[in-house]
Amino acid sequence: MPRSGRICKAVLAAAFLALFVPPSPAAQVTGTPETIPVSQIKPGMKGVAYTIYEGDTVEKIDLVVLGVMKNALGPKQDVILVKLLGDKAAQDGVVAGMSGSPVYFDGRLAGALALKLGTFTKDAIGGVTPIASMLDVERESSTPQSPSEAASASTQAEAPQVAGGVSVPSDFTQFTSAGAGQYLVPIETPLITSGIYPQALAQFDKKFSSWGVAAMAGGTAPASPEDAHLKPGDMVGIDLIRGDFSIASGCTVTTVIKNRILACGHPLFGFGSVDWPISRAHVIMTLASSMASTKIMTTGGVIGALTQDRRTAIMGELGPAPPMIPMEVSLQTPAGTQDFHLQVIESRELTPILVALAAYNGIVGTPAYGEGSTLQLNGSIQIKGHTSVKVDDLFAPTDAPIPSGIMVALAVEGAFSRIYSNPYESPQIDGIHLRVTTLAERRWARIENAWVGKSEVHPGETLAVKVLLRPYRGAPVIREIPVRIPEEVNRGKLQLVVSDADWVNRNLELVTATSEGQLPGLEELIKLVNRTRQNDRLYATLLQPTPTLLVEDKELPNAPISEINVLNQRQNPGSTRLLGQSTAGEWSVEMHQVIAGEHALTITVK
Repeated sequence: MPRSGRICKAVLAAAFLALFVPPSPAAQVTGTPETIPVSQIKPGMKGVAYTIYEGDTVEKIDLVVLGVMKNALGPKQDVILVKLLGDKAAQDGVVAGMSGSPVYFDGRLAGALALKLGTFTKDAIGGVTPIASMLDVERESSTPQSPSEAASASTQAEAPQVAGGVSVPSDFTQFTSAGAGQYLVPIETPLITSGIYPQALAQFDKKFSSWGVAAMAGGTAPASPEDAHLKPGDMVGIDLIRGDFSIASGCTVTTVIKNRILACGHPLFGFGSVDWPISRAHVIMTLASSMASTKIMTTGGVIGALTQDRRTAIMGELGPAPPMIPMEVSLQTPAGTQDFHLQVIESRELTPILVALAAYNGIVGTPAYGEGSTLQLNGSIQIKGHTSVKVDDLFAPTDAPIPSGIMVALAVEGAFSRIYSNPYESPQIDGIHLRVTTLAERRWARIENAWVGKSEVHPGETLAVKVLLRPYRGAPVIREIPVRIPEEVNRGKLQLVVSDADWVNRNLELVTATSEGQLPGLEELIKLVNRTRQNDRLYATLLQPTPTLLVEDKELPNAPISEINVLNQRQNPGSTRLLGQSTAGEWSVEMHQVIAGEHALTITVK
């Protein structure tokens, strides 16, 4: 055969193969990919998916269509049910971290592998989110929003509608080796942790698992200039905490359109519009398990920002990283000081939990820490344009199975949540600074009794209140609080309550009474939070049976009926609250130990 004929045949053969061989994922890096609509997908069709099992090598997985489930995720939200083929699919099944793996039929992109069927099924059955549903996220994000729509998107989270599972029709069970009652659920998203202690994960794992993410040990990798060169099938990490220890979620890239990526094929958390860092992720290995196989991953350099977290996909933009909240945790022990420098994402739903986890992990982050230690917390939350929030308190371990470290973390979370989720404005957090000091002994005492030398007093007179305290496994001690009866106090029988900080905070409603939008603004809320009583003081509170008005962040004791009537007639009385009693005075002494309990006394003012 002439040489020209051989060349012609070779060219024709190459052209023929190009029609039937799916393109490499690298071919889909720019522009909108060629897609296939769900209407053209039929049972028995053969296709391929691309994912990573190890390293950065994207591998091909053969698959076959079992059927199309109409309206499975909602109106016009179909799911393509497929069976993965091959030795790896038989061994590993549908793997956590595989969410977003692109699926092709006849060289055209059909969607992302995003759902799995059951836990112990014999075959690797998955659900594919159609690419049209994923492209809707990209198109809608390109449409300018009205101011009201933008405001709504920034304050409302989108519920992940697939979290509860999609019921599989009975006629599919014969193909899937599944019995009745099986559901398609989102493939687990690995929560990659580096430097997080197991006891820290154990305390917060349930909060993350409720969103469909599974925490597991991972690592970090050095940043590389190649990190931002993504193609379909590559892995990306969504960074939640970065720094001396880190947390990130991992997903597979479905397609890259110019500088935008679509991944996962299902929500990460379902929060709608977000602004979180995206990093390049790498697969160390795929851990096979008959219950739940997963990718063991590391995260590298930051390559852009996640902008959308929707029901059918997450979307990010390659480029600069978004800002994060700087956080410092310092643990001081007799063995020395250990400092941790971190950055945390901004999210109304997640940031308080992440701050608490970071605080706890920093506390347990040294061998010198022990659960028998008393912890002294001194810290602040800096807010641009506002007074700093104080987070100072003392926490002692008890016989209850609650680590003192988690009590510190929850106290930090509570103070941060009140400010960060306030109804007045979006706070710009400039930094969180926490210093935790360990004290060797258990510094804890309970109030067992209290008494006064006489029950009748006069205004201006100082009354010595004696308090019997029982330290932890120690002999009882008596402490005295000098109480000077105010000149303007009401005459008659009054109640004197000797108590811990919790009783004062709870009964005088210093925080809860005005936490529901009843203040002029954030600054007043900060002042109110900063008035929270501390655990290491012993309090004496003199109460009288006259009403107190809480007006915004101010207390007006002994409010006259005329003033109450005037406030009741105001157009917006929501910033006021009426308490049935007034505080005539409050006294406290520093105890250098956590105080618990209360005791009430009755005195008569002549």
